[in-house]
Amino acid sequence: MNLKDLRKEIDLIDYRIISLLNQRMELALRTQKLKHAVCEWKRERMIIANVRSYSNSLLSPDFAEKLYRTVMEESKRIQGERLGLIGFQGEHGAYSEVAALAYDPALVPIPCREFTEIFADVETGQLDFGIVPVENSLEGSVSQVNDLLIISELMIVGEIRIPIHHCLLALPGTNLPDLRVVYSHPQALAQCRNFVSANKLNPKPFYDTAGAAQMLPTERLETSGAIASRLCAKLYGLDVMKENIEDHESNATRFVVLSRRAADRVGNKCSIAFCIKHEPGALSLMLNFFSDARINLTRIESRPMKNDPGKYIFLVDFEGSDKDRNIVETLAKAKEQASMFKFLGCYQGGQK
Repeated sequence: MNLKDLRKEIDLIDYRIISLLNQRMELALRTQKLKHAVCEWKRERMIIANVRSYSNSLLSPDFAEKLYRTVMEESKRIQGERLGLIGFQGEHGAYSEVAALAYDPALVPIPCREFTEIFADVETGQLDFGIVPVENSLEGSVSQVNDLLIISELMIVGEIRIPIHHCLLALPGTNLPDLRVVYSHPQALAQCRNFVSANKLNPKPFYDTAGAAQMLPTERLETSGAIASRLCAKLYGLDVMKENIEDHESNATRFVVLSRRAADRVGNKCSIAFCIKHEPGALSLMLNFFSDARINLTRIESRPMKNDPGKYIFLVDFEGSDKDRNIVETLAKAKEQASMFKFLGCYQGGQK
């Protein structure tokens, strides 16, 4: 290996070290929710003993201890700030993280592997909030999330709708004509089909848009690009080759924010789920309650009941506050008519 190659390897290792330290700090913030004090001396002594035993070859135990005492002090400082945590699905740079930062920049976005992990960790208190996509303007509803909303005890406390603008990202110094392959989530590849075809790029499906961007500097794929958010370029040290490469400018996703408790402030939008009685005109009667009260429905869709084939649960969003007498009376009628009724939350809608 020549000097240039060796320095590339060093840069890659530095990138991995910083990424792992960030992950460690995120896990430390999550443990804070499950323990009684920031400082636990027994645990610290065990960590120091471990890193000293891991040290070998060029790293001395004294150096490892000094390094980790600095890491632990920074970890305790961050934990001491008592920051609010919001979970999102995907790797850092995912559009869900973009939505979380747009909703409340003061919250710390925490990546989760699956939607189920977000719901579970908010329920147990490891996360203060969760943010999940419920519908996309091109792809429609996110079935798994809507099913989880029905069975979960969490409340919807906010929503945000963000435009989805895809970027072509590549390693620094790369020219567009040099690219041969582009990686991304299958939906993102489909939404950028015209651009991919016009530039004669070979599309390669990846599990996540942000995951594809994260992979480029790790694997050093110099003739490959990724379709992801602009945030990914900043996080992973990539160049933005081209912005807004999606086929349709109207592409947008609506996210909802979840919490164990109802929203603190008065909302202007509500969400409910219900199952109607199996009799003629039952759905029409239910919808007439809202029509007669002049309540504007902004979404209605059905999901099959998992434990009772042939029956459906309806998810409805509507404008208004659960503090308004008109809304309270209408919900009482709906609850009496339904065979199953669940109030999902009242929150501030229309945030962008």
